[in-house]
Amino acid sequence: MSAGVSVSSMSTYAILGCGSVGHAVAEELTDEGKDVLILDKDESRVEALRDQDLNAQATDIADSELADAVAGRDVILILSSDVEANKAAVSTIRGRDDDQFIVVRASDPVSEDELTELGADVVINPSEVIADSALRSVESGELEYKARQLADLLRETDHGLAILTHDNPDPDSLASAVALQAIAREYDVDADILYSGDMGHQENRAFVNILGIELTPRSDAKPLEEYSSVALVDHMKSGMPDLGEVDITVFIDHFEPDEGIDARFTDVRPNVSSTSTILTKYIQEFDLSPSQEVATALLYGIRAETLDFKRDTTPADLTAAAYLYPFADHDTLEKVESPSMSPETLDVLAEAIQNRDVQGSHLVSNAGFIRDRDALTQAAQHLLNLEGITTTAVFGIADDTIYLAARSKDIRMNIGKILSDAFTGIGEAGGHSTQGSVEIPLGIFTGIESSDDNRDTLLQLTEEAVTRKLFRAMGVEGGESGNGS
Repeated sequence: MSAGVSVSSMSTYAILGCGSVGHAVAEELTDEGKDVLILDKDESRVEALRDQDLNAQATDIADSELADAVAGRDVILILSSDVEANKAAVSTIRGRDDDQFIVVRASDPVSEDELTELGADVVINPSEVIADSALRSVESGELEYKARQLADLLRETDHGLAILTHDNPDPDSLASAVALQAIAREYDVDADILYSGDMGHQENRAFVNILGIELTPRSDAKPLEEYSSVALVDHMKSGMPDLGEVDITVFIDHFEPDEGIDARFTDVRPNVSSTSTILTKYIQEFDLSPSQEVATALLYGIRAETLDFKRDTTPADLTAAAYLYPFADHDTLEKVESPSMSPETLDVLAEAIQNRDVQGSHLVSNAGFIRDRDALTQAAQHLLNLEGITTTAVFGIADDTIYLAARSKDIRMNIGKILSDAFTGIGEAGGHSTQGSVEIPLGIFTGIESSDDNRDTLLQLTEEAVTRKLFRAMGVEGGESGNGS
């Protein structure tokens, strides 16, 4: 039923007020073999209903004797267009103190509240139902239209498709690329997944290795000019790549770009929380049965981007995950989510714990000189589990650059914006409400080059400058050195 009411197959029903809405509901329930009683004050309408072999009685639903007429009925659907009569019916039935499930029709938000206060279990506002249905139709139509556009582009792609992930790709970017590659293959298009940067995070490496995802570093790939089409998926986390003179053919993301994207095909949906959700919708629209690898990748991409549905999750993310669930390999997901921690990550985490500075619920730590900058991300996430800590930032030095990773579970704070405010003009900062990162040339803070002779000086200068800026941006003036006690 449209109201989302779940009832036993043995339930008995009463429909009060049998206009067009009530009549449609009555016919559906009767066709399902339900025991339905119809009450309406219009005698001619009641006669017409009886002519259709429906159980109908002429009764004014605002009458004080109504409760007796519907006694013993499990579900009462009050569907008259007369809201005042509906209010009277709810009051009368609830006054009998029977345990009956009442669904009632409202006309506006005010009458919704009034009917709820009178004791209705479910209140339906037809205008909202129609609006929701119209919006779903618009969304479905838009997706169908965009799917046709994408299909037309793929049919024209005769010299291969280059799919670019964002730099140092995460599961959402990788899964989106894998899904687009699978769609392209349905149109006999060879698609290569290209990436720049590192694949440092253990979970990301496990994700790629266990699922057998074929990736090619951009430095090892053929020039982009030799591909017919170039697609960017989930790219705005690291900004626009340098494509030279090559035009973007396809751009799909769940973050709005800072500037307009000049691409033949664009689908940007900030109302969902992962690009994997968008690609799942295309898999469905193209009526493809996803392979186990593709479904597992997309499901993990959605879960990773929403922190297992705990961060900014939308209904679209949930329905996409529900669709993918039966196709995915859950043993593989468990392996990806529980990879062994590398010695480098353990070293960085230990250093970050030892050097943590705490001010209130904010923690900043210097991990020193590092080899694997992705270990900073894992350290920041682990430190967020410390009691009383809501925001963490861990930084380290590698290749004459200060790298910083931050995490936050403070709903009052947008850590991405804080990092941008703190380091604009001196480094590259990015992120969103719960996570962010920064890259800063080392010389900005120190004015000296990295060498074995001045490592301690570099660490001290960097720690003082970065920590001071971070705490100030977070609204506190300084940290408590050492273990935060």
